[in-house]
Amino acid sequence: MNEGPYTHQASDSAYHFTAAALRAGHEIVRVFFYHDGVNNGTRLSVPPQDDRNVSERWSELANEHGVELILCVAAAQRRGLLDEDEAKRAGKDSNNMAPGFQISGLGQLIDAGIQADRLVVFGD
Repeated sequence: MNEGPYTHQASDSAYHFTAAALRAGHEIVRVFFYHDGVNNGTRLSVPPQDDRNVSERWSELANEHGVELILCVAAAQRRGLLDEDEAKRAGKDSNNMAPGFQISGLGQLIDAGIQADRLVVFGD
């Protein structure tokens, strides 16, 4: 997932694709968020009440189906997305990752590509 929420259709398309595949009985082990896609993992977004909450939707999907939601560490740090450990390491006073999201490296993307029958990319 290479695009952020609310600015590009790719984020919604990736979510709906993933949810539909899981409902159809397919196994999805991991979704890797890269470039601006890491912005899907913030817990600080506050969309209007009549709009979807993209981060919450991903968090709920991960919780219900055990899907790993991985934010690329380099892309996340550049954009100020930090888990508790990364915040401490960087000397920051708080973290902002939504539940169910984890920070890791590109090795997780490579591993997913090796394990999976298909690798689907959303966004530019």
